[in-house]
Parts: sequence; structure tokens; C-alpha cells
Amino acid sequence: MSIPRSEYPRPQFVRDEWLCLNGEWQFEIDNGDSGELRGLVDKELARKITVPFCPESKLSGINNTDFMEAVWYRRTVAVPSGWQEKIMLNFQACDYDTTVWVNGQEAGCHRGGFTPFSVEISRFVTPGSDAIIVVRARDYSREHKAGGKQSLIDYGNKGCHYDRTTGIWQTVWLEPVASNHLKRPKIISDLTNCCFRITQPLAGRGEKGLTVSAKVIVEGKVVSEASVSADLTMAPEMTLNIAEADMKLWEPGQPFLYDIELELTNASGKVIDKASSYAGMRSISLIGRKFLINGKQIFQRQVLDQGYYPDGIMTAPSEEALLNDIKLSMEAGFNAARLHQKVFEERFLYHADKLGYMVWGEFGDWGMHHLDRIKFNAIDTLKHQPHNATFRQWAEALERDFNHPSIVGWCPLNESHQNDHEFISSLEDLTCGLYQMTKLTDPTRPVLDSSGYTHFVVDADIYDSHNYQQDPKLLAEDMAGLAEEKPYVNPQFHCAAYFGQPYFCSEFGGIKWAPEFADNNWSESWGYGEAPKSLEEFYARFEGLINVLLDDPNMFGYCYTQLTDVFQEQNGIYNFDRSTKFDMEKIHAIQTKVAACEQQSE
Repeated sequence: MSIPRSEYPRPQFVRDEWLCLNGEWQFEIDNGDSGELRGLVDKELARKITVPFCPESKLSGINNTDFMEAVWYRRTVAVPSGWQEKIMLNFQACDYDTTVWVNGQEAGCHRGGFTPFSVEISRFVTPGSDAIIVVRARDYSREHKAGGKQSLIDYGNKGCHYDRTTGIWQTVWLEPVASNHLKRPKIISDLTNCCFRITQPLAGRGEKGLTVSAKVIVEGKVVSEASVSADLTMAPEMTLNIAEADMKLWEPGQPFLYDIELELTNASGKVIDKASSYAGMRSISLIGRKFLINGKQIFQRQVLDQGYYPDGIMTAPSEEALLNDIKLSMEAGFNAARLHQKVFEERFLYHADKLGYMVWGEFGDWGMHHLDRIKFNAIDTLKHQPHNATFRQWAEALERDFNHPSIVGWCPLNESHQNDHEFISSLEDLTCGLYQMTKLTDPTRPVLDSSGYTHFVVDADIYDSHNYQQDPKLLAEDMAGLAEEKPYVNPQFHCAAYFGQPYFCSEFGGIKWAPEFADNNWSESWGYGEAPKSLEEFYARFEGLINVLLDDPNMFGYCYTQLTDVFQEQNGIYNFDRSTKFDMEKIHAIQTKVAACEQQSE
């Protein structure tokens, strides 16, 4: 039987040796969260599940979409005999509060549903023998926590909230590492100075004589290399200069990726760890209202991509499905995406890097900051603090995804707002803190403090609004003030003053097209505004709305809602199963005419 989702899960930091643990695990639902008291750490579990698919999904074999307070997993793994130093048990994502036991002993824990974590299990296992791995994931499914579009209140799908994801939903895997080993590097492309700057953190207790080396490779040829001693630092820095003859840019639609090889050697010159990565040489700069890639204006024709699948929910059923979503988007004329309310699988970003597809990284913050007094006071503070957990998870997402050249901007929050004035100061602190943390972590990319609705950060890098006006003439009236530095803002929410930053309409459109549901019943089917009466009316409305934003010389991009239908939300360019809804040549032609801002730069 083939192993599901067996591709290497960490494409930006690759080691040769690893063991995929996807496939069949024992499984049990623990609605009373009493499993530890009932001895589930040491017992066989009642059911079987297919990892890495969440138990709510059809692909898991469980297909239980009810609230689940906790779930348990168990599997016996044969540890390869050659793995003699440290052994790491890696989870790409497990939602939400995870505890891991190995051979009956607690080995580690992690809080957060979107980001990877590792547990060193060397103390509990012997190479060449079996390891019994037990995982408990608590979901707190009716309480406030960052969950993105997962429904926290309703039993099933409703409006723009969808089936929950509980427990393991990305790849689980083992890898051996040396006692002192490489961690994920930070790679900065410096186009101005024609070099890559690499910061290479190390893990372990250290020893005298360690050296870190890096090579940049093009088609098997080393074009730059550097080495540095690690004696006096835990994060050595290297500069790798690229000669003019070897300079190739990563550009939207025309990407080039350099291979990078990393090594850690000891005092005797022995290689004790090595890993491979890659990087793209490209720059991002903001000049006035202009958003420049490699010094050029490229209008960002973004689509809202929520990354949901009918059979896998937040987990793509296959590697091909991830790649196909990008190809479908590009076939429709989009060159970019807002990865909406979800930290996407890293394999998606890998394919975006390879295809030259721009993306904005976003955190799935919904469910965390929409606080009301009753719920907030009822939270068991021993379980989790939603705001604190958000800082932790967003920091982990930034660390994981920093090196992907396809990411051209960050946005930690979406449509954040608070109508209760007693909580506005808390939301302001959260917004400003996340913005500052993002800028400190990554000074190379622009940051939008919150997409749409409330803006608290004065003079943030980017300014935006959401506008689902369905009449192109009225949308044009709303957007006309941008020419006089009086842009449209979402009027019912607090917004910091506009100071001439690059501006885009980061959500618009959302035109429903589902002729089988003609009554606009939200419980069964919905989109924004009244659905068109015919395909011709759809195309006319779509083109009219697109043209308003393409023709605005002060607009650097837009984001159309959305790539696919998602359950009952039927406003996608494609159906939920990715089948075609429209004449894609017509959709592509509407979107790909030269934008006004691009004409200015010619």
C-alpha cells in the first residue's frame, strides 16, 4: 500500500535521511478529554486513521465533522539501526495543543495548529528497535483560538466558516541529526550588492573547531562559496557573491532558483551535518505608491486562495493538487495569491517558487481576536492564552517561510475589529505588536498590519481595504479618492490615517455563480451581492469590476474573491472540485490587459 503524501515535507531545508510516518495509525476520539486519566497512553486505540488527513476529512477514513475536544493517535515505528546520534520526530502541523509520548514517556508538546515542531526522542528509543509513539491533540473547539475559517460555533459549515481540522493534518516524519547540527538558515537575496547573505543557526552544545560552509550552485557548477568559523557564535553569517555572468533573477512568471549546499564540519574536517536549500535573487522596494519587484512595477493580480479541499479539508489530497491550484490560478490570469486565513503547506510555496507565482503570507487569526466578555472570561487560562499563542505561531510561520522568494508580503491579521471599546486597546496592542515583530524578523518584505477593516499602525508599509460593491460604477466612485490621497477605507471601523503608501483593494468581487441555487439561500449557497441572472451578466460584472482597479494608475494590485468555491461559499472562479465554471480564455483575457501602473513604468 502506498504512503499518502510521501513527498519530502521541508523542501527549503533538505536532508538525505528521513522516514515518512504517514499512513495507518491507531486512533480514538476523546470527547471528554479524559484519555490520559483512562490510561490511553499505554493502551491500544479503538479505530484506524490515515495520517496526515484530519479526522473530519473523508480521506482520513473517519469523516467525523462533529466537535472533538481531543483525539489520540498511536503507532509502532521501527527506528533504523544506523541512526546513532539524535533522532527528531517532526510534525509539520497538528491542531491544536499537542502532547507526544514515546515508549510511555512524555517527550514534548506544542501549542498551535498551523506550524511545524520537532521533538527529540533519542532519550526514549534505541536505534534498531521499536518506538511506540502516542499523540494527543486537544482542540478546544468551542473556545477562542486562532483557527482561520474553522467553525468555532456552528456544528457544520455556515456562511464563510467551514469544517474544523483537529489533530494531525500534515506529514509526520523522523530524521537523524548529529549532536551539533544545522538549523534552518535565513537566506537574504541582496540584488543591490549581487550576493546572498546567509545566517546559519546551529543546534547542540557546540564544540571547538566547528566550521560552517555554503556553496551556490547553478546547473551543477559552483558559482560562489564561503566558510566561517562557528567558535564564537551560534549563528554564523556568510556572504556569497554572485558574478555578473552568473546573475539570474527570480521574476514573476520567469523564476530562476539557485541551489545552495550547506555543511557543518568539526575540527578534524569531518562533515557532521549537511543540508540542501535554494534561493531566488530578487528585490522588493516601495517608492511612493509603487510596489516594485526587481525595480519594476508588476500589477499584482491576486486571487484569494483558502486552500480547502472537498476530501482533505485543509490538507491537499496529493502533491499534484497543490501544484494544480497554482496552475489553475495562472490559467485564469492571476499572477499572485493571498494565502487566506491559513498557513499553507510548505510544498505549496515550493511550487510557487518554481513557477514564479507571487504570494502573500497570512496567519489564520480568525477565532482569536473577536472577543466578547462572556466568552473571554470563561476561558480556562490554564489551557491557552489566544494572543500569546498567536505571537508564537506567527513567529514560527515567519521562520519556516522566510526563504521562499515567492512570498512578496506578510499580513498577520485579517478583518480584525472590535466593537466593544473596552477591548479596542487590546486589539491595538496585538496589531502593533505583530506588525513590529514581523518587521524585525523580516526587514526585506512589506507588511500589511491587518487586511481590511481596522488599521492601527500609523504609516504601515501597505494600506488596503475590502470592498464587495457589485456595481462597477459605484466601485469606481468608492476608489476615486485615492488620486487625492483620500482612499476608500472600510468606514465602520477604526483606521489609521493614510500617508501615501502603496494601496490595493485586497478583497473584492466574490460574485456568486451557482445556477442550481437561484434563491440566494445562505445556508446552501452564497456569494456577495445578488447573483447574476446569466453568464453574460457575470462576465460583464467581472470585467467591469476588474477594469476599475486595473485602470487606476495609483493601485498596485487587487485580490479577487476567490479561486474556488468552498463548501457552500460558491463565488469561486472554479468549482470546489476544481472543475471549470467559466470560459477561462475569456477570464484570462479580462485580467491580463496592461494595467495603468504598468503603463507608467514602460
